Amino acid sequence: MVGSALELTTLGHRIRHHRLQKGLTLDELGALVGVAGSQLSLVENGKREPKLSLLQAVAAATDTEVSDLISGEPPNRRAALEIELERAQASPTFRRLGVAPVRVTKTMPDETIESLLGLHRELQRREREAIATPEEARRANTELRLRMREHDNYLPDIEKLAEKQLKAAGHVSGALTHRTVSIMAERLGFELIYVNDLPSSTRSITDLENGRIYLPPASIPGGHGLRSMALQAMAHRLLGHTRPTDYADFLQQRLEINYFAASCLMPETAAVAFLQQAKKDRNLAVEDFRDAFGVTHEAAGMRLTNLATKHLGISLHFLRVGHTGSLQRVYENDGLPLPMDVTGSVEGQIVCRKFSARGAFAQQNRATEHYQYTDTPAGTFWCSTQTGTTTDGEFSITVGVPFDDARWFRGRETPSRAVSTCPDEACCRRPAPETANRWEGKSWPSARVHTQMFSPLPRGAFPGVDDSEVYSFLDRHAD
Repeated sequence: MVGSALELTTLGHRIRHHRLQKGLTLDELGALVGVAGSQLSLVENGKREPKLSLLQAVAAATDTEVSDLISGEPPNRRAALEIELERAQASPTFRRLGVAPVRVTKTMPDETIESLLGLHRELQRREREAIATPEEARRANTELRLRMREHDNYLPDIEKLAEKQLKAAGHVSGALTHRTVSIMAERLGFELIYVNDLPSSTRSITDLENGRIYLPPASIPGGHGLRSMALQAMAHRLLGHTRPTDYADFLQQRLEINYFAASCLMPETAAVAFLQQAKKDRNLAVEDFRDAFGVTHEAAGMRLTNLATKHLGISLHFLRVGHTGSLQRVYENDGLPLPMDVTGSVEGQIVCRKFSARGAFAQQNRATEHYQYTDTPAGTFWCSTQTGTTTDGEFSITVGVPFDDARWFRGRETPSRAVSTCPDEACCRRPAPETANRWEGKSWPSARVHTQMFSPLPRGAFPGVDDSEVYSFLDRHAD
């Protein structure tokens, strides 16, 4: 016989059940079947696999059949509870806690085992909830995006908080300096420390006990500068954040700290004054807005979404698109038709090939903005697009507005125009009839499988962060 640990456990319970029904002790049954009582105890506890001859002897001594002994069903409710508890305490979820398993004794009441099982079931439930499925994550992200669209992507309380912190640190005008960011941290009781050994799963670590914010020694790829990372770390404290309760809470906190950092790097009062003058001059441009405050093109485009509708009366859209055409970051309140899945999520969807967000990758001069008018089923939109590159590949940043608002922007004279009829597949997804007739059935592409499609989202209150790495890091730097 070869059995799993669970099968041996069930077998042991069934042997014990029939032994007790006959009123036999271990030693008495052992004498009847020709083995020591201690050896029989190992079998009953699932520690040893019995030979078929021993099972036949036990069956004969207890007036039962071998088939009854090896049944996979627990012999009674008590045995079922003990088996379930043993299985639960052997699970990876329980072992990760580092807690010693409970040893069940004969005198332990059924109610105690049931209570322990209730805790294990709740632990498993929370474990399942902590790992958001891709669909749950998309729904949470979509709900957050729609809430922000209702508020025109504008959060006045955070705007006021940022201006207050900047004023207290002595910032008057111009690009926010690293020195001023350090002063802001000092006023909160924190020292900024730049280190080379931050865990790879973190962008910064805040040591609340010793008042330190650890940052990398240089800006990480993707445009997240040291100033922004430090401001985001401070924002958690200023906004009174607690550990996220679920993935939606995590996303909300991330949005708020990003918003605070942007409000500090491009303060509302100065930014609005700059934009209003540019609108008056009919010379609005993301690249000018970017250069005036010393931020990335993406940061300037996103900041424009915070302020344009509230202060300029302009609705708009912002797209960050990867080189494959997939949407990586999105905001729109101007009605631009975007692809979406059944949950209403647009992130990860493929944009129309006719959009400037994809066409800009083919432009030879990528140092300047590419302008385009696009006719869509929802109307005509003007946009400006600039491309960039990270270690993850190329991307494009697009900011666009409805046709009537193009008059406020530089590049409105562009002759570049495209027509998009998406989601009609004939627009850019369905091959031309002559091409299809030429190659249909005569080609066999090997698809590139994106392994992230099959991966669960990172678990934990701070998704993807390895607590053991973080705590080891803090231990190294505690002195």
